Parts: sequence; C-alpha cells; structure tokens
Amino acid sequence: MKIHKEGYLIIISSIIILTGINFILFSLINLPIITYTLLFISAIFFGLILNFFRVPLRKVEINNDNILAPSDGKLVVIENIYEAEYLNTECIQLSIFMSPLNVHKQWYPINGTIEYVKYHPGKYYVAWHPKSSTENERSTIVIASNKGEKVLFRQIAGAVARRICNYSSVNNKVSQSDEAGFIKFGSRIDVIIPKSASIKVNINDKIIGGKTILATI
Repeated sequence: MKIHKEGYLIIISSIIILTGINFILFSLINLPIITYTLLFISAIFFGLILNFFRVPLRKVEINNDNILAPSDGKLVVIENIYEAEYLNTECIQLSIFMSPLNVHKQWYPINGTIEYVKYHPGKYYVAWHPKSSTENERSTIVIASNKGEKVLFRQIAGAVARRICNYSSVNNKVSQSDEAGFIKFGSRIDVIIPKSASIKVNINDKIIGGKTILATI
C-alpha cells in the first residue's frame, strides 16, 4: 500500500493545518476532555484523508478478451444506449459509483491504443444522477483494443468530486495494468462497451478496479 501522488499536497497541507489548530487549542483551552476529543477527531479526519489517497498493490491479469473494471465501487447501471460523442453506435453502458471510501485510482479497461481524449467542463450533479453522465464535468477516453473493438470510458465528477486527473494521450499504447487517472473524492465511472460483449456482472455488485471482469469481447 502506498499514497497516490495526487494526495501529497493535500496531506502536507492537512498536517500543517491540523497541527496548528491543535497547538492553538491546547494553548487556549485547559479542559483535557475537550482538547483530547478534538485531537481524536483530527486524527480520524487525517486517517480518512490517507485512506482516500491510498493505492493498493494489485497484480492485474492482462487479457485481450476481458474488459476489466477501471475503478473500485458499486455497479449502479447496466443499460443499452446510443453513444453520440464519438462511437456513434448502439452500445452497452456500465456505470460504477465510487464513494469517498473507495480507492480512486483508475486503470485502463482494455489493452490497446488511445484514439480519443476530451475534457468536458460541466455541472456537479450527485454521481448517481442519470444526467451526471452527460452534464457533469467529465473526461472521455476511447481505446481501440488489440482485437479491433472500441471501449469508451468516462471519469465523471460528482457533487463532492471537483478534480479529475486524466493521464491519457491520443496514440499512446496502454495496458490494463497502466494507471489511467485519479478522481478526488466521490465520483462515477461510465464504461461503454460493444453490444456484442458478454456481460459478467450484475447491478449492485461490488467492483474492484483492475480485477473485476465487467465483460468479455
């Protein structure tokens, strides 16, 4: 287990702020029950920050036939859609809701070459809202697989998540074990796959990034 680079500045800032607050309170308040309670709350808060930016050490089993989950979370949507941003065809959408307690690193769902990357500014509906897929701040990435299929996935900001980190560049060759990005705090990932794919998950399943097989091509 290690800490993600996107968390370094927030963690250092939190240490400085929490240390300063507790130093001042210990200097001004002579009631141990209050000062130690605040110290305990500060420790819990700092622990939650460390937990959010954790990066688990996972061995990703690379397989050209599998579409892997790009993130941890809970599967909240499986539906047929018409994808109009880039693919312009009938597809299957799978959506993963990420709570603040989930790992927020993303992996690439398939091996292949990145064809399309686009950032969209937008609103901040709660991540499970249907409009969040098309109206929230988001980044869209399309990968052409080594088997010729195309998979699109979106990093979607939520009501709390206000920072999407996308590490993708057009023409880059990527692997399922590579890091695709990071979203700070609660958010959502949409994975849009060919209709010919065989779905391997169900609504409300617990999803593990880089491990759970969402579908097979």
